[in-house]
Amino acid sequence: MGVVGDAENNNGGKCGVGGLKTLVRRKQVDSAHTNSTEGGHHGLARALTIPHLIAIGVGSTIGAGVYILVGTVAREHSGPALTFSFLIAGIAAALSAFCYAELASRCPSAGSAYHYSYICVGEGVAWLIGWALILEYTIGGSAVARGISPNLAMLFGGPNSLPWFLARQTIPGLGCVVDPCAAILVFLVTALLCVGIKESTFVQGVVTVANICAMVFVIVAGGYLGFKTGWPGYKLSSGYLPFGADGMLAGASTVFFAFIGFDSVASTAEEVKNPQRDLPMGIGFALSICCTLYMLVSAVIVGLVPYYAMDPDTPISSAFASHGIHWAAYIITLGACTALCSTLMGSILPQPRILMAMARDGLLPSFFSDVNQNTQVPMKGTIVTGILAATLAFFMDVEQLSGMVSVGTLLAFTMVAISVLILRYVPPDEVPLPSTFQGAIDTVSMRYSVSNNSLADSDMENTKVYHGVTTDDSAPISSVIQEETTIEYPLIEKPAPKLNCMNEEKRRKIAGWTIMFTCVGVLVLTSAASSLTLYSLIRFSLCGIGGALLLSGLAVLTWIDQDDARHSFGHTGGFICPFVPLLPIACILINVYLLINLGSATWTRVSIWLVVGVLVYIFYGRKNSSLRDAVYVPAAHVDEIYESHSDLVL
Repeated sequence: MGVVGDAENNNGGKCGVGGLKTLVRRKQVDSAHTNSTEGGHHGLARALTIPHLIAIGVGSTIGAGVYILVGTVAREHSGPALTFSFLIAGIAAALSAFCYAELASRCPSAGSAYHYSYICVGEGVAWLIGWALILEYTIGGSAVARGISPNLAMLFGGPNSLPWFLARQTIPGLGCVVDPCAAILVFLVTALLCVGIKESTFVQGVVTVANICAMVFVIVAGGYLGFKTGWPGYKLSSGYLPFGADGMLAGASTVFFAFIGFDSVASTAEEVKNPQRDLPMGIGFALSICCTLYMLVSAVIVGLVPYYAMDPDTPISSAFASHGIHWAAYIITLGACTALCSTLMGSILPQPRILMAMARDGLLPSFFSDVNQNTQVPMKGTIVTGILAATLAFFMDVEQLSGMVSVGTLLAFTMVAISVLILRYVPPDEVPLPSTFQGAIDTVSMRYSVSNNSLADSDMENTKVYHGVTTDDSAPISSVIQEETTIEYPLIEKPAPKLNCMNEEKRRKIAGWTIMFTCVGVLVLTSAASSLTLYSLIRFSLCGIGGALLLSGLAVLTWIDQDDARHSFGHTGGFICPFVPLLPIACILINVYLLINLGSATWTRVSIWLVVGVLVYIFYGRKNSSLRDAVYVPAAHVDEIYESHSDLVL
């Protein structure tokens, strides 16, 4: 293709001219070049290894939910088949984990799904993902903190046994129940995170080990009781699937949310010593450990007590109590407390890094991009996050808002899967450079112009450069105007046969449209399948249309070739997601289905937050984006342009 600013293919070159085109401008994968030009910012500490990442992933994933979910899901959905519900949910979560692993190793920078979306999809979608993740981590951390004090009270002897300065109090006249314990814990975690990533991860690892020990006790002691009593929970006349296969699948969709949290590993990508190797292994090991523990605990508990007799609030403690082991409740409660503390750390840890990534890109104030020189963590963002989460945890019962946490996670999972498809079939073939590189771009353009003067006119093609916005300055090579501008010095690669160029351009267009129609098919199919109020004819017709689009998209993407540029995209040598396009499309289908079924009340609350985010983007982010004045050049010439720029500076 070999052109500068081919917006037709890359949607990046003209994106800053105005209007909605700003939404699709894409940024460059962080590299040694970009890091060296980030003047004025201290880098994050590269201190994390595989054990640290496993501690973050397991600690963020295994919360107190497992101590409650096993009872609720077994009674209402799965019955004794709860273990298989966890297995199915774990496999579904693994689909997203595979996608995360490839993008995290290729694009190892802070920001997680926001960062990947910005590189592969565009600024508008990336902003919404980042904005949704801010909501997820804030409310998630507050909800977790509010759940710690009741469990601590049980360790002190009862629901009202905490010291008065930690116990929940009701403010007279307002009816507001404040929770000092929750706020204090958030402040303690915030202070720990400000000390340094290695130190905070070590503490999280210790707390996570304590939680795992409690779960191992449940597995070992419960297994002994089960063999001793003959597993009464499995000897039922209703069989292993009392609610049928549908109940088991419904249980899997419920316990799926017990697996979210491993994305916190990807948010620390910039602080990993060897991201190409360690990030995929950290994500994979963390998810495997969580799935194994979930399955073993559920297999033991549903075997100790018949599913219909399980206590939905304290299923594990009541299961042991039914066999006369009342003291086990203290170990289980201690495990729940450590799980919540670890999850609290995992909820607060990613948000400052999301804020930092968005501030680096100009979408948020530069205040959030500051990295402390001594601790090498985004301390300002961490403190702001802690204050906000502590305030919410102190004043509000955020349980009714907890569904909003799932929206951010599922949106991120969906966009990561779409980004993998884009990376494989239509990877960005242009790179945005700051306008200060115009001299180097002109130099390289002149070099190629001179070297190609001997070619026939029919073998040459004019090259176009697009700037992010309209300015009054003029450059030797490109006039900065609102429309396309033909430059005098074509920055082109060695001319290829026209037929090959046309075939490649056609393949990219087919792939791009196919990915879009596949996503539309997923949305239509899941919406129709979930809308039980629709007339049967309309519902089945929409399901057929959506299914046809989905299957057609899968067939086309399987048939056409993937882009050769995928091999050199980002940092090479890391994990490669298998079974593309089947695996990412299955991931999109599962996550969109779960999103559709979160409920209208949840979506109403999230929509308000997203509308606020749109306004913030329109009035601040769009105008201050670092891509506002960017010049797009072919990715093949980036190294040469950087070298030329270095020579000019020297």
